[in-house]
Amino acid sequence: MSGRAAAEKSGAMTGANEFKLTQGPEDSVSAVKFSPSSAQFLLVSSWDCTVRLFDVSANSMRMKYQHLAPVLDCAFYDPAHAWSGGLDNQLKTHDLNTDQDTIVGTHDAPIRCVEYCPEVNVMVTGSWDMSVRLWDPRTPCNAGTFTQPEKVYTLSVAVYTLAVFQLSVSVFQLSVSVFQLSGCVSAECLVRLALVMLTRCVCFQGYVLSSIEGRVAVEYLDPSLEVQKKKYAFKCHRLKENGIEQVFPVNAISFHSVHNTFATGGSDGFVNIWDPFNKKRLCQFHRYPTSIASLAFSTDGSLLAIASSYMQEQGDVSHPADAVFIRQVTDAETKPK
Repeated sequence: MSGRAAAEKSGAMTGANEFKLTQGPEDSVSAVKFSPSSAQFLLVSSWDCTVRLFDVSANSMRMKYQHLAPVLDCAFYDPAHAWSGGLDNQLKTHDLNTDQDTIVGTHDAPIRCVEYCPEVNVMVTGSWDMSVRLWDPRTPCNAGTFTQPEKVYTLSVAVYTLAVFQLSVSVFQLSVSVFQLSGCVSAECLVRLALVMLTRCVCFQGYVLSSIEGRVAVEYLDPSLEVQKKKYAFKCHRLKENGIEQVFPVNAISFHSVHNTFATGGSDGFVNIWDPFNKKRLCQFHRYPTSIASLAFSTDGSLLAIASSYMQEQGDVSHPADAVFIRQVTDAETKPK
């Protein structure tokens, strides 16, 4: 049964090209990640202390496993293994075939970020203990620890390169460190950039930063004047109501693997697709029930997973139910014009 047919049967359809996953998390969604080899499988981590594996094509939950506390991030190592970390400080790997998990190691504070860098075959974790750690998934074991100026809030990896965002709450000091990864045990800091407003997400493919002030910046690592002239920033995820402009945080970024365009999701409940080459918005989807907490394109670029999940912007108030939507995207929505 196709994902759409299964959704229609369960009553979870939201449109001709989109459906809501059934058996979703019971609390806020922290991350959605597609399998590196197929658009069929999706990992979803949540504040309900679980990581769930979904079969998107059948709109069904294949399995879930538990942490001792809310899970803040997850990632595939390969199609058969998931890694995850969160407020219990534990880094886990879970065998998706045998439904068995292993505690790989720990940080001294909550683990905020979990990513895989296939070029050097390491898992990368960022923590509020002010460190980034590399893990050899074959052993598994700690393959290196790199102290950061402050606690790590978000990170992204791409082709041997690691960008880490740090935040010091006490002095509100913001910076991005960019590292060159070499082998699985070393990392050389290339540049550290100071920022003005709190960054919500960093994503490579240039790289792109989003912030709580409704802005997105397209940056480049090449220090040459010619390349640096290409960088720019723009305002987005802002709404005018009763003549007053409301500014919303931009919480999520995901790049399209084929066209190198990218999607942003904000606390305004909207998802936008951007063409960074021509500096324009390609499209905007309908408004979702609540904040967009996480986004992920499938590896072939055919699907976009959208986590509509309240992020406590207004405190502990009544809000729409947390949900994950799967949207089929087209070239008309994602290809530069």
